[in-house]
Amino acid sequence: MSSKKPQLLYIEDDEVLSFVTKDNLEMNHFEVHHCGDGEAGLVAFQNNKFDLCIIDVMLPKMDGYSLAKEIRKRNQSIPILFLTAKSLKEDRIHGLKIGADDYINKPFSIEELILKIEIFLKRKSIDTTVEQDVFQIGIYHFNFNNLTLGNETKTSNLTQREADLLKMLAASKGNIVKREEILEKIWGENDYFLGRSMDVFISRLRKYLKGDPAIKIENIHGVGFRLIDGL
Repeated sequence: MSSKKPQLLYIEDDEVLSFVTKDNLEMNHFEVHHCGDGEAGLVAFQNNKFDLCIIDVMLPKMDGYSLAKEIRKRNQSIPILFLTAKSLKEDRIHGLKIGADDYINKPFSIEELILKIEIFLKRKSIDTTVEQDVFQIGIYHFNFNNLTLGNETKTSNLTQREADLLKMLAASKGNIVKREEILEKIWGENDYFLGRSMDVFISRLRKYLKGDPAIKIENIHGVGFRLIDGL
């Protein structure tokens, strides 16, 4: 699994809250870049690559709504999570309209914040890989459109379902893909007997990939599968 930590941009002017939140996020394996005002947040966003933004609505120099607008002009896909003491429906709707993905009302628990971050990072991972059709898996070159998996000496033709399954695993390489997610997306239903069919397809993929001992399709019992290629 990749050791690269998710990069978070966190803009909050409350010094005590920001210190505690940043410390807790870093203890949970996130890399956090903190800014104390909206203008500094925009500069940081322009000069660095982040996976998610956490923005307080009430900020000095540039408020959270204005900052979110500027971020959206530059990046349409990065998740934006607002922190706010406001609970009015109109404020929430306004924030969502200008590009926020969700809100957390103050005071909040760090567990709730981490859960929302993980959900959005998972969605972002899926969204940014969904159009990718060519993958390098160890010594193998996988072309989804052509339904081929090959190395320098041999090329195998895959069935559509084999290719669909391999693409899901390759697109999330190093991360767990849940059984129910695979079944619902490829088989159309989360069913026990279809799960047995999926296990057969996993075995087929392992046979295709056995020429590279660094490649593993791990079975996380009761949860799902993870493709690891040692790269």
